[in-house]
Amino acid sequence: MLFFQKCIKRIAKPYVVQAYSCKTITYSQSTVILGIETSCDDTGCAVIDGTGRLLGESLYSQTALHTRYGGVNPIFAHELHHNNIDRAVTEALDKAGKTIKDVDAIAVTTKPGLILSLQVGAKYARYLSRIHSKPLIPVHHMEAHALVSRMYHKLELPFLVLLISGGHCLLALVKDIDDFLLLGKSLDNAPGEVLDKVARRMKLRNIPEYSQLCGGKALELAAQKSTNPSQFEFPLPLSKFRDCNFSFSGLKDSSVRKLIQKETEHNVMGDGLIPEVFDLCAAFQLAVAEHIAHRTHRAMMFCDKNMLINPENKAIVVSGGVACNNFIFQSIEHVGSKMGYRAYRPPPSVCTDNGVMIAWNGLEKLKKQCDIRTDFSLKEVVPEAPLGKNIISEVVAANIQTKVTRLKTLLK
Repeated sequence: MLFFQKCIKRIAKPYVVQAYSCKTITYSQSTVILGIETSCDDTGCAVIDGTGRLLGESLYSQTALHTRYGGVNPIFAHELHHNNIDRAVTEALDKAGKTIKDVDAIAVTTKPGLILSLQVGAKYARYLSRIHSKPLIPVHHMEAHALVSRMYHKLELPFLVLLISGGHCLLALVKDIDDFLLLGKSLDNAPGEVLDKVARRMKLRNIPEYSQLCGGKALELAAQKSTNPSQFEFPLPLSKFRDCNFSFSGLKDSSVRKLIQKETEHNVMGDGLIPEVFDLCAAFQLAVAEHIAHRTHRAMMFCDKNMLINPENKAIVVSGGVACNNFIFQSIEHVGSKMGYRAYRPPPSVCTDNGVMIAWNGLEKLKKQCDIRTDFSLKEVVPEAPLGKNIISEVVAANIQTKVTRLKTLLK
């Protein structure tokens, strides 16, 4: 932290800056990109080359700390980013066998996210850029999530993307690396947030094997132990609305009511768990998956109806932290197969926030020669930023009726 504070002070001294702009940069296979991610609670850095090969990475996660407080604390997150940013960058470069002099450009998340967290990464990137005369590439966090699968799969544009995490639930068409059409979004809670809250209310942390896991992962594992998930039924949210928006608050409230009913029935108090806790986990996860699949199905139909995707190359990418949930991903695969779509997702370590996706997004922008700052003019961070052009009204106007795909057959 002391080193970083000195860095910031040095930036303010004009005599430190040796150049008022950096040289222009063009793409080559030997290009080296440094990516920095600090949008929420994880400090992630990565170094990749022009072929997309990962040379080195580091990730300082704050999950264990925030789990104890029941969610991300912005003040704690900001302080930990301050403590970790310098060592995270140094570690990624060391693993890559590179120094900052070998880096050709620095990509950094500037929106959306927690403003205090975003500021740490942006200020540090600006410092490195000024001191070492390196171009800056600002990155939209959600665009990075959407595009990183292209680092691992041969995905041609355009394609459909479903971004599901603790902070977002979005459906969009990726027309180009900087051209997105927003088809649907969450109207209230994000799926990851709801999964975590429900797991916490079910007191899954009191089960030793789940005590160190985030709520969503604990609920997914607990659901696998269910023997009778059919004893709990949940309504399908927004079933009468012919759009691609999401709503998870009703499912959360319904799960709490069912839980209270069972706690009363079994006289469960304090830290006790209901006997049917595994079945309730499975039923709730099923309800979340069916809702996501139902809205995604309509997005596929909308794209097909308007010929927005090449019929010979129909693909959907699932990314974000909740994409790690295998049951939810399998539900998208199931619906996609009926519509002729192939489903893709990045490796689990890249589904959650990380520096790899930021470095990759920087490389994609470099190839297209868009949004590269050679004059150190990194704009201020933006806590809220839409993903592309909003065409939700066009989806509503299409009035597409979609049958519900029941997913109980996927339960093992």
